[in-house]
Amino acid sequence: MSIQVIDKSSAQYRVVKTIGSSSNKKIAEKLFDEGELWIRKQQGLELDFDKTDDLFEHFIDGIKQISVIGHELLLGRIFNDIGFNKVKDELFKRLVLARLCYPGSKLKTTEYLRRYEGYETDEDKIYRYLDKLHSTQKRAVQQISYEHTLKIIDNKINIVFYDVTTLYFEIEQEDILRKTGYSKDGKHQCPQIVLGLLVSTGGYPLAYEIYQGNKFEGDTMLPVINLFKRRYKLQNLIIVADAGLLSNKNIEALQQNHCQYILGARIKNESNGVKNKILALKLKSGESDIIQKDEQNKIVISYSNSRAKKDDANRQRGILKLEKLIKTKRLTKAQINNKGYNKFLKMTGEVEVILDKTKIELDKKWDGLKGYLTNTALSKEDIINNYGHLWRIEKAFRVAKSDLKIRPIYHQLPHRIEAHICIAFVAYKIYKELERLLKELKTELSPEKAIEIAKTIYCMKAQKPKSNEILNRVLLLNEEQRVLAKLFNF
Repeated sequence: MSIQVIDKSSAQYRVVKTIGSSSNKKIAEKLFDEGELWIRKQQGLELDFDKTDDLFEHFIDGIKQISVIGHELLLGRIFNDIGFNKVKDELFKRLVLARLCYPGSKLKTTEYLRRYEGYETDEDKIYRYLDKLHSTQKRAVQQISYEHTLKIIDNKINIVFYDVTTLYFEIEQEDILRKTGYSKDGKHQCPQIVLGLLVSTGGYPLAYEIYQGNKFEGDTMLPVINLFKRRYKLQNLIIVADAGLLSNKNIEALQQNHCQYILGARIKNESNGVKNKILALKLKSGESDIIQKDEQNKIVISYSNSRAKKDDANRQRGILKLEKLIKTKRLTKAQINNKGYNKFLKMTGEVEVILDKTKIELDKKWDGLKGYLTNTALSKEDIINNYGHLWRIEKAFRVAKSDLKIRPIYHQLPHRIEAHICIAFVAYKIYKELERLLKELKTELSPEKAIEIAKTIYCMKAQKPKSNEILNRVLLLNEEQRVLAKLFNF
């Protein structure tokens, strides 16, 4: 029996070395082992394969750290690409990415950074940084966001969208900023702040301001708009906002500031002359028309069968609730007002409250109709289409409250509350850019799913036993991790 080392790397087999030959089985086995040893030496491999378990344990001992890396590879790169790395504070980036991946209190954030990223910090250091962010960096952060948004929407901002929400605090006492007021979360007993947000076409955040919790939302729009126009030297802006911001005071202020606008119209509150013109249109589903309100303003009216069905269903639910209350005989004169469906109530005699069928029938005539007040020269189709983009700002508030967990807010000082909002603003900007990139890549992954996958990608840091060189390896352990890595070229 001949023992030889054969090279088959090319098309033909080639004898590299003859180790020896023997008809004795034991001698042949020994020659075979010598052949394996010769091969390993030629390849620089001195490993003893009979001690692989020991070698594996030695390898484990060389591991110095295993930490989360996916959020940095995905979101950290977007953070840098937008330009937020111009803010030269490492803590800024860590707080923003933590808000996207593990939103929580500052104490929880310090625990997350230590356990998962190996980064040591404490609450006091975070609080000191928030003071710095508010005093010196907030303006730069919004400038960076604005410049990046300008790039991705063809260097032109001529339409902006504005809306407000409320953020409540689970405290009993009011202070200079946190006041009780109308809560969009139904927490009317809790002190709150009002947050005004301005976004571009596509829903990219442009600017924000916070106000006292009892401030009327209609009074928040002009300060944000005017500050935005002055800061970026913009002249011909069209402002889009919902009916909650519609007031004669706001309209006059917009006109005095030479602003164009598209506002949700309260068509049932118009003059009798305008209302008669609206009802006389007799529009079919999908149709729209224009009614001139005065010299400067016109109202675009659209009609939709689906909206009509929704209006009818809402009214039926309201009437059913009123009928149940009437049966209890607990309705009083004080409840006969124009709030919601209480407008359908009236009193007969001195004590009996009944439904006013005439008002109900009149209300049905408005089912399916929607109005848009504007002073622009845009076509009715463009007006309706632009107003339809307001859902993007509603989504921004929804993401901020659910995914980014912008509240509860654990701060008391107004400037730290505002710095917390700034962190959430940047986090949402990164969320929107991730959403845009995923759409460009034509993947079905949502931003939420991509972030969830990224949070499961770890990096292993190990030390070579001989040279003490440190090696870093990204661990892609399943298919969805590998898909995300390929999409973003980790």
